[in-house]
Amino acid sequence: MNALFEFYSTLLTEKQMNYIELYYADDFSLGEIAEEFEVSRQAVYDNIKRTEKLLENYERKLHLYSNYVVRNELIQEIKQRLNQLDNQELNPEIIQLLDKIQEIEEE
Repeated sequence: MNALFEFYSTLLTEKQMNYIELYYADDFSLGEIAEEFEVSRQAVYDNIKRTEKLLENYERKLHLYSNYVVRNELIQEIKQRLNQLDNQELNPEIIQLLDKIQEIEEE
């Protein structure tokens, strides 16, 4: 859920972001979140469950996270294969370019 949150958090409301972040990243209990926002535990639970479904739905439709994982696996495979080749001049340059692609992906 944390990975999906990282990719789709900007599509959530502020309250959804707060609840999910406190629950998953900061390890708050439902009761602690409820106390913080002066709502019932059930309200927090319902909001978190709806938000989880929403995040999963975004991923099912947009595939941003799964595509990110696949791209990184392919980049790693390319790097491994380059390291097996004997072209000492070209390999470091190509690996640097692949590193730049990874950096862009992680921004």
